[in-house]
Amino acid sequence: MDYINTNLEFYDNKIVVEDTGSDWNSVEVMMDWEYPMMSSSAAYVTEGGGDILEIGFGMGISAGYIHSHSIDSHIIVENHPQIIPKAVEWANGKSNVTIVSQSWYDVRNSIGTFDGIFYDAFGDEEWTKFSSSLSGFVKSGTKVTFYNKCQSETNDLNILNCQYEQISVTIDENKYFDGGVYYMPKREF
Repeated sequence: MDYINTNLEFYDNKIVVEDTGSDWNSVEVMMDWEYPMMSSSAAYVTEGGGDILEIGFGMGISAGYIHSHSIDSHIIVENHPQIIPKAVEWANGKSNVTIVSQSWYDVRNSIGTFDGIFYDAFGDEEWTKFSSSLSGFVKSGTKVTFYNKCQSETNDLNILNCQYEQISVTIDENKYFDGGVYYMPKREF
């Protein structure tokens, strides 16, 4: 599926694919019940401050949490044409935030290295390459976490040696997560 060419509908509490020609029609991209997960993810990747890379903006929940911590810079990579303007508007007036309107995979060799990385990119067609691309983004001590759809201490991104923090979540009905516990991966390089 070519996610970046789907039509999205934005609600107060969620983003939904509204594309009747797509297998993803009515699938939620992000929902507001994810606040506890996003808060914990942001706290982890910003523990050491420094330069933070966020792949995927969505509703801006994690961006808000990341920006609330003491960091030097915050680069957000987003490539969906309907979400990019929302990310740009959110970043307006935040001098240490840069929006990159491309695929993370396309800019992976030129974007730099980071002290913290959060990956949550719905519909990313290059997701299987994230693990093998990490070495180009990390410094010694970089903290990485990512959206983990596995409801156990495993992950489908093939990132080895992760620790997992269990986060209790109260979910709204959705098509992408049905557990009451989220296993947040933590990997330090």
